[in-house]
Amino acid sequence: MVLAAAGLVAIGCLGIAHSEQLAESDGRFLRQQLIWAALAAVAMVLVTIPNYRILCRWSYVALAAAIVLLVAVYFFPPINGARRWIRIGPVGLQPSEFAKVAFVLALARWLMYRENYRRLSGLLAPLLLTLVPVVLILREPDLGTALVFLPVLLVMLLAAGARKQHLVLLCLLSVAALPGLWTQMSREQKSRVTAMWEDTSPGVRPSDDAFHLHQSKRMLALGGLWGSGRAADEESGELSAASLDYFIPAAHTDSIFSVLGQRYGLAGLIGLLSLFVLLIWRGTMVAAATREPFGRLVALGLVALLGVQVVINTAMLVGLLPITGLSLPLVSYGGSGLVAHAIALGLILNIGLRPGYELAGEPFRFAGE
Repeated sequence: MVLAAAGLVAIGCLGIAHSEQLAESDGRFLRQQLIWAALAAVAMVLVTIPNYRILCRWSYVALAAAIVLLVAVYFFPPINGARRWIRIGPVGLQPSEFAKVAFVLALARWLMYRENYRRLSGLLAPLLLTLVPVVLILREPDLGTALVFLPVLLVMLLAAGARKQHLVLLCLLSVAALPGLWTQMSREQKSRVTAMWEDTSPGVRPSDDAFHLHQSKRMLALGGLWGSGRAADEESGELSAASLDYFIPAAHTDSIFSVLGQRYGLAGLIGLLSLFVLLIWRGTMVAAATREPFGRLVALGLVALLGVQVVINTAMLVGLLPITGLSLPLVSYGGSGLVAHAIALGLILNIGLRPGYELAGEPFRFAGE
């Protein structure tokens, strides 16, 4: 897991460096990412030291603190039209990244007792734990991050042993809530959804809302099988974003997958996704190795959190999902996301070091025990 995570961070730094080369930048994003990578490594190691069970009693407090921070962003000036950051001097914090980890901890605490989810009424608390951060994040607005919570909820409910008919009902209610979600979305978010059905074939000029997807597909096509370092300026041999071929919005953050596809081709993307598969597989093995309920659910929830983000980010950049502004874990530029995911990996490693087998035959407890 550590080697796979280090490999993903290294590939991300290569992608950030390439995006800055395309934009003819001074390399400051790469320097900042290297500093955040060092801090993330320290955070991951520190999280593995104490017994993870200590977090069980503080899980609700962690989620409450995350919600307070999600509310606090509205008291800070917007950046690029969105209120997602708490900026103090040169340092910016994105609370939604840490809210995802706190959400998994709190949900695992609730689901570790079977009586809390085997009844339909027992699902109201998990739904409330999910809806509160989702609504706050949607109002920032940040549709991509908000979309992550519900799949993680379903995975953890399924793993805990919730009744399948209840899960089916929950899915139907989620579909029925889509019109309400649509009303909460900003005009820009709605236009990104409708842009999926616009014609982005070669020779067709995309609208402003479909431009991001159009450029993402173009960058992936330029990469071919083995990648393309060919410049738009054949005489100088330098890549430049001055050519429309090599320009993509949010190149070093949300669109890093397309940048890596242009530079290293399909072969490079297969290697990237293989590291994610290795990371998710090892995390799943950690969850399977312990019968302690809180640890198993936390490990599985964090693995689901990682996997869902990878699926959404890659799917949106190839046109299977709308462009929502969700970053690629461990790879995209961003200090809060990198540190938050390092903490998540540290928790999985912590659980793997302390499997904590239960004496009882059942992996999850009754509330009365």
